[in-house]
Amino acid sequence: MTPAPVSELLLEYQGYVLAYRLRAAVGGRVAPPGEQLALSGYAARRLERQELARTLIRAGLAPGRMADLDRLSDELMFGFWLNPSEVAAFLRAAIRQGSHPALGDPDAFAALLTPGEQGRLGRAGVRLVCAHHLTCLTLAAPMLDPDALAGVWKRVEATTPPLFIDALFVDEGASDI
Repeated sequence: MTPAPVSELLLEYQGYVLAYRLRAAVGGRVAPPGEQLALSGYAARRLERQELARTLIRAGLAPGRMADLDRLSDELMFGFWLNPSEVAAFLRAAIRQGSHPALGDPDAFAALLTPGEQGRLGRAGVRLVCAHHLTCLTLAAPMLDPDALAGVWKRVEATTPPLFIDALFVDEGASDI
């Protein structure tokens, strides 16, 4: 199995950070438990999750280990942005508790980014990031319509953001959240 390029892994972490911020902003039942993981903590938990998944595929998991895999997936918000069922579950829970402007308003979503991230991206980049992530939230709607889902995937892929979160640019003096 070929390892993922570093940029893919960093984009995965970046997705985790933005999902964490969005879930924290929405609050209530969708608020993430615990503190946001630093890149090194995320990487350690990601490796642990990957090993559990490999074990499941190779030999099956001992009782209780599937719960560990699920817990790690939830903590890492693994697949949060690109898994239609995860998006649907999140949106249902968020709407039940009153929703949040960042779930549909690009300006409210942009407020989840730090000033350093917004500066690194510039106006066009911020618009791209907001378009990408708000489009990902639309993955929940067409789950039963393959043609609509294919259209949403094309929009998601057309708006893939660059690397920009502060935690990946610590040597620039950006502060952690």
